[in-house]
Formats: sequence, structure tokens, C-alpha cells
Amino acid sequence: MKIVSLLFSALLIFSLNGPTTCAADPPNIILIFIDDLGWKDVGCYGNDFIETPHIDQLATDGMRFTDFYAAGAVCSPTRCAVQSGQNQARIGITAHIPGHWRPFERVITPRPTMALPHDTVTVAEALKGSGYQTGYVGKWHLGTGRQFQPDRQGYDFSAVINGPHLPGKFRPQGQDITKPKPDQYRTDYEADLCIDFIQQNRQRPFFLMLSPYAVHIPLAALSAKVEKYRRKAEATGRELPHPVYAAMVEHCDEMVGRIVTAVDEAGLTDNTMILFTSDNGGLYRRYDYREAADDTVSSQAPLKGEKGSLHEGGVRVPLIVKYPARVKPGTVCSEPTISYDFFPTFVDLADGSLPATQTIDGKSLKPLLTGENTRLAREALHWHYPHYHHDRPASSIRERDWKLIEYLDGTGDVELYHLAQDIGETDNLASTKPGRTADLKKKLNQWRQQVLARMPYTNPNYDPDRADQWWRMRDGRPIDSDARKRFPATEKGG
Repeated sequence: MKIVSLLFSALLIFSLNGPTTCAADPPNIILIFIDDLGWKDVGCYGNDFIETPHIDQLATDGMRFTDFYAAGAVCSPTRCAVQSGQNQARIGITAHIPGHWRPFERVITPRPTMALPHDTVTVAEALKGSGYQTGYVGKWHLGTGRQFQPDRQGYDFSAVINGPHLPGKFRPQGQDITKPKPDQYRTDYEADLCIDFIQQNRQRPFFLMLSPYAVHIPLAALSAKVEKYRRKAEATGRELPHPVYAAMVEHCDEMVGRIVTAVDEAGLTDNTMILFTSDNGGLYRRYDYREAADDTVSSQAPLKGEKGSLHEGGVRVPLIVKYPARVKPGTVCSEPTISYDFFPTFVDLADGSLPATQTIDGKSLKPLLTGENTRLAREALHWHYPHYHHDRPASSIRERDWKLIEYLDGTGDVELYHLAQDIGETDNLASTKPGRTADLKKKLNQWRQQVLARMPYTNPNYDPDRADQWWRMRDGRPIDSDARKRFPATEKGG
């Protein structure tokens, strides 16, 4: 009788206080890594137009991060950071592979490393050391050669999918994978593969990374959803987001809902950590390398900038973590965190060991998730994007509420913002706070030297009249804008 009473008391305490911080079994980990989704593109981050009930429910059931950052302003750098636990400047994947080229600009920008090196210990390899089964589904973009695919980088199951979103347009690559149905949208197919992986590995700990191509351009969604948002836009007078883009986000939301349901049906909910985030900031306008733009896509207001920029709109992204064993429902974290924090977090929760031969720049988020701490022992976050894209080459540093952006195109331009008071980066304080500006510039330069960041250098062929020309990196030829206009589906980007 006494034993029953003690057990009842323990259950009562748990029900009143929520998850405890006591030791739990190594969790299953599902990282949902959307492509180009912006900070304001889902309901729980303030979007009142796109319907994202499943993503919003994740936030209700878990923790929503307000100041989470993609490690890069475009896709490959952030993907490198997730896999390596390092700031991608250490490896040299600082642009999307293979990058852009503007041969007549003020500076010549460094060419990125073209694949994730084999000697990099990936997060999948680290988790395999703790007995995890590992799986990868979707876009990879860390090397096109067969030897650089996920199954050569620690993933037991690999389904790399290339091509656009619409049925019949995308191409899966991998062994022993089911083929898509003829009328299947890409996110539905990616969800199918993930559900199969979850079911097949429910008896052992697993790590699954789901990386859909959505919501990347070219804009494409199923017509019923597009029509719904067109009617909604007409009824509300909204110009943004683009109805096709809104439909693509809803496709992703349905994908998230299917994954959560699969975890529930497998009886794995309590000890499965589901994370939802993006590889870079949202796209405002699709630039087709001409003065004119194609589709205007979405707005991240009040954030400034977009994908390809080191302003907040280019790097601040959603992060939601649902993990019932450790994370209290409905919690919010405002600590600055970043993509390369995933690696040490996952290894920490798996009771594993970080690689002794590899610098890990990330910090484990475990104390934030459990509520043990509200701050991490970290001085600053850093970005290095020395390339032309939607902005000029630049590096930046965030030290608590202060953020500095230093342009690397020979102009000497510097911007300083206090994000707690100016999240929209509207008031450049560089001239009025010279001491703070000099201090952060010095720290940023010291960091670049420490990680051996590759820098632009003066272009002897600088031609102001031709500076805005884009040339292909693959073959060193000018981009045929007319051809790109005729065939917009050939657009490739970060």
C-alpha cells in the first residue's frame, strides 16, 4: 500500500509540474529542415495569412525560439554547419554550391569548397557511435558527386531528391526506396519516406533529417491550395505572401502533421524530439539576375533584408522543439542560438561523445530545453558571407543585443544595431557609437583570422558599367537572361 501511495505521489508531481529534468532514454531525433522558410512565414511567428495548424501545434506542445539563426544566408553553408557542428567558414562552404560569379565587381569573391569533406565527422556519424540508426530524406546540396552523398557521410538510409516540387518533376536517388506516385507532390512523397523510416526503426533510437526542397523557388503548388489563397488574398486585399508560396508553406505544414502523427501511432511521442527550422531567411523577391524581378514572394517585416543578406531577414529563422520528456509545453526561449548548436545538442542528449579531432563551435541547447539555464556560455555569434547575392559581401557578429555588419567589397561600410530596441535594423549606430563599433569590428576580424575565413580581394578588372553582370560558375560564361526568362524552372539558388 505504501508503494502504491509513493507511486501516486510521483505521478501527481509530474502532472502538476510537467516534464522533469531527470535522465531520459536517448531520444529519437527528427530534424525538419525547410528550405528558404522565413521567420514570419508561419502562424506561431505572427503570420496571419498562411494556415499552419500543425506547425503551430508543435509550438503549443514544445518550445519556440525567438532568436534562432541559420548559420548561413543561403542553403549550403547552413547545411554544412548542421552536419559538422562548425561555423562553415572553417570549411570554406560559404556560398551555395557552386555559387555565383560577378567578374567585373569591385572585389573577386572566394570560390566555395565544392563538397563537405570526407574527413569531417558529421552529426550522423557521431550519433551512430551512440547506437543510432540514421536517415536522410530530401535536398542535400553538399556535393554532387556520388562519393559525397549522405550514405557516404554517416547516413544508413539516404533518399536524395532532386528537381522541382510538382508531380513527375522530381527525381529520387537511393537504394531500396519506394518510387513516388504519378500524381504525388514532393512534400507528400518525402513524408512517405520518413514515415517508412520511423516505422522500420521504432524499436531502436534513430536520427532522421527531413530536408524538403519546399519552399524554394520555382514557386509551384497544387492548384486547389493555390486557388484557396488567391481567393483569400482577394477577400483581404493582401499582396503578400504570393498565393502559390502560401500554398507551398501549407504543403509543408501538412507534411509536419503527417510526421507527428506517425510518431504518435508508433508509440514514440514521449521520447522523440521533433525540431522544425529553416536553412536561411525568407525570400522577398525572386531575382532572376536581371534588373527586373520575377515574383514577389513574401515579407519578413519588421525584419530587414531577405535570403542572401546578413540582415535579420536573411538569417533569423523559426525554431520549434517538441520533446515531451524534457521540454515543457508552450515555452518560449529568447537566447540567441544557431544551426551549429544542433550537433552538440543531439550528441549530448544521446549520451555520446563529440569528435576529438574536430572543433565544435556549437553549444548544447539541453540546458535551455530543460529550463536549467536561460543563457548559454557563449560570447557571440558570427557569420561570414563574402559573396554577391541579394546583398554585397559581408561578415557580421552578434554579441548579446548588439549586431555589427561589415561589408567586404572595398567600400568600408559598417552597420551597427541594437536589436533589442531595433529589431528592424533601421537605425545604424556605427557613427554615434564609435567605441562599440571599433570593439565589434576588432572581435569580428579576430574571429575571421581564427577560423581562416576566406576573404574577397581587389578586382583588377573592375568595370562599373559591367559590375552587375552575373556569370555561371560552372562554365565561366555569362548567364543568358532571356533563356532564364523562357525557362524559369531552371532557376538554381542557395
